[in-house]
Amino acid sequence: MKRTLSAVFCALTLATPALAEYPEKPIEIIVGYSAGGGTDVMARTVAKFLEEAIGGSVVVKNMPGAGGQIGFTEVAKAAPDGYTLGTFNLPAALALTKDRDADYTVSSYTYLANFVEDPNTIVVAAKSPFETLGQLLDAAKADAGAITVGLSSLGGNDHFAANMMAEAAGAEFTLVPFKGASMARTALMGGHVAAGTMTLGQTTNFPDELRVLAVLGDERSPFAPDVPTAKELGFDVTMSSLRGIVAPAGLEVDVAEKLRAALDAVNANEAFQTTMAEQGNPMSFALGADFEAVAQAQDAVAARIWETTPWK
Repeated sequence: MKRTLSAVFCALTLATPALAEYPEKPIEIIVGYSAGGGTDVMARTVAKFLEEAIGGSVVVKNMPGAGGQIGFTEVAKAAPDGYTLGTFNLPAALALTKDRDADYTVSSYTYLANFVEDPNTIVVAAKSPFETLGQLLDAAKADAGAITVGLSSLGGNDHFAANMMAEAAGAEFTLVPFKGASMARTALMGGHVAAGTMTLGQTTNFPDELRVLAVLGDERSPFAPDVPTAKELGFDVTMSSLRGIVAPAGLEVDVAEKLRAALDAVNANEAFQTTMAEQGNPMSFALGADFEAVAQAQDAVAARIWETTPWK
């Protein structure tokens, strides 16, 4: 019995899942950090609004450990089918590939969308004698190594910010790493270090204890509109902590486009924007190729600093 071409076409159509059916099962977002932290909060907020935009269930799975490496690796090794996504932190995720053996590189992902960019700062205690960035840098140049700078850790945005600021100013700092931003902030407020390079979001709840001298962003932040950028002060230095969403490399183009369109809709949602602002998340949306370009640039910064001043 002969089958018409239309019959064959219909049979093939029925046998092949249509893109419109994606997602047919829950989408998982892997977070490489513990529940309750900034990355986790961002992921759960995105997941909530993504469910409506994508038309399916979205769940968050925490896989903390090794500075986020366990989660980043899990995403890189997952099937590129659109059902495993992950949070991606820059420059942290790529800094991990410089100081240890990692099972991923900057090319191991399909870049979907970045949502948060929390710029680093140059910050001192409110009781510090340094009123301006210029005063702090003059002191660092007058006595090499005399100015101590507290960091949340080595090999991350705080560390990179301090290196880049010292290089741009022709100054020399003594870097003091701590086990996390809260410990670095406590040391700074207690006068145990002269300055810090923590992100702006880590300073905003301490207006009476901290004095932010400069923001290392491209422009002034709405969370601190009176604080100048380093660029305004003559130093071409930008460094931030970024948080976005990626998928494994090799994601089918149509699925990637659908996810990016849905994440774009999430970003455009006024309720989402309000929620993120209430959480103190500085927004900086970058979609697809723009997000990937940022990752490539951050990877280059991490590689350069590792080559010149390795942190391990």
